[in-house]
Amino acid sequence: MPAHPRLLLALPDGSVTEHPVLLAPVRSGSDVGVSGPGERPIALPEGGSLSRLPGQRPVGIDPESGELVVLREVESEGKRVRPDAVAAVLPPGYTRTYLPASHRTPLAPQLPQWAYTAAGWDDETGFVVHALHTDKRSHWSAASHSTDDLPERVTARREESSLTRQLAVCALEYRCFTAQNIFYAQDEGAIPASTTCNARCVGCISEQQEGEGVASHERMDAPASAEAMAELGIAHLTQAGETARGRVMVSFGQGCEGEPLTRWKQISEAIGRMRAATGRGSININTNGSLPDAMAALVDAGLDSARVSLNSARKSLYEAYYRPVHYTWEDVERTLAVLKQGGCYIALNLLTFPGITDRPGEVAALSELIGTYGVHQVQTRNLALDPDQYFGLAAPHASDDVALGVAEMIRQLKRDHPGLVVGNYSRGLGERSTWKLPARLKKLGVEAR
Repeated sequence: MPAHPRLLLALPDGSVTEHPVLLAPVRSGSDVGVSGPGERPIALPEGGSLSRLPGQRPVGIDPESGELVVLREVESEGKRVRPDAVAAVLPPGYTRTYLPASHRTPLAPQLPQWAYTAAGWDDETGFVVHALHTDKRSHWSAASHSTDDLPERVTARREESSLTRQLAVCALEYRCFTAQNIFYAQDEGAIPASTTCNARCVGCISEQQEGEGVASHERMDAPASAEAMAELGIAHLTQAGETARGRVMVSFGQGCEGEPLTRWKQISEAIGRMRAATGRGSININTNGSLPDAMAALVDAGLDSARVSLNSARKSLYEAYYRPVHYTWEDVERTLAVLKQGGCYIALNLLTFPGITDRPGEVAALSELIGTYGVHQVQTRNLALDPDQYFGLAAPHASDDVALGVAEMIRQLKRDHPGLVVGNYSRGLGERSTWKLPARLKKLGVEAR
């Protein structure tokens, strides 16, 4: 496969075609050019799709001169038309290495909240993308979700509770895999908990500030009781535990809600009820890590795993994106200390953006954080936001150096921390090779698998 595929164009009739000559450049931060040595694209994965970038003109590379060419007009069926640039959207399990390159016109709208990835055309392979297959666990594949029988499964359980009604929307409309898993009774199942949040993330997918775009999800409108959350959790841990031992998990903190730690009292009660009923499976929280005392209460109740989200391990860039309310970056670090002291499995949900996250200063700060708090896993999560919007926000706060490349960032983290898992999905109790079940969980009857 050639290192530099040909340029893709989106035509006004909705079709996508390749340019006969021009090559497809890539973007890292604000830099546009060819991909790094040895960084070849891969075939567009199953479950991936192409996306038009409205109002953004394609930019190609002249293979003879190496110069960038903006395509303002092309000929199609005998007419001169204005093409749009094309990007790819990846399925779960893949981490993008480059952003799409384009020329933004003054009237171009802000893009919807997707993680836009550089794409091109190869005559032998077809559509290709600049990405890494960072998590190859087949039970999380697109083929194992959104199956033909899912609507029937959802209908059978939709009216069990307000939670299953919410999860029905998430499973069918948003195609959330953790929501779908509740109805499949497999692997990691979602328990949304909170309608409020103590951060105002620029890229929040469930609530946007006025004038900042449209959220891709609608936030749940009513929080569930501790009893309802516990009932759903007990059912999933026991039922999925029959077929997915070692992988079964329930997780608070989903895309359809706010920050779960703001309801720590109800979650703590729910965890206590779950652990009183079953020792199976993992109980996890996906969180911004803002409330260390609240996290301590959950650890005491029987929490064994947490995934803490961040876009940077440096205070300035973190707070510029999260815009925390009544907490700071230092509180996030205190939460990580609480998790380490409690012997929890610690994962970082790293919102990854090529050209920012992979700068040496950013990687060094992240590596130090991993070492200080004994982080077990880094989940690379493609940041879903208009690339120009995030770069404009991040550039003034990011470390002032040249990006290493996403692939090199991952290699460096693994070199610095042997045993560190870098992937895209949470790990159940039976999948944590470097983690030992702490005594506090053994007392609660939690099974190692």
